[in-house]
Amino acid sequence: MQNNIKVERAIMNITQEELAKAVSVTRQTINAMEKNKYVPSTVLALKIARLFGKPVEAIFILEDSD
Repeated sequence: MQNNIKVERAIMNITQEELAKAVSVTRQTINAMEKNKYVPSTVLALKIARLFGKPVEAIFILEDSD
C-alpha cells in the first residue's frame, strides 16, 4: 500500500513527531508508514485522513499486489 503522508505533512508544515502525537503513535511508526514498511490499522488510517481533512483513499492507495 502506498501513501501520501509525507506530501500531506509538507502541505500542513508538520513534522513526523507532531503527526505522531496527534494520532497517538510514535514518530517511528509514522516514519515506517512513509517508507511503506508499515500498513496502518483502519483506525489509524482514519485518524490520519481526518487530521489531513481528506478521505482515506486520498492518503492511502491500495495497489493490485496488496
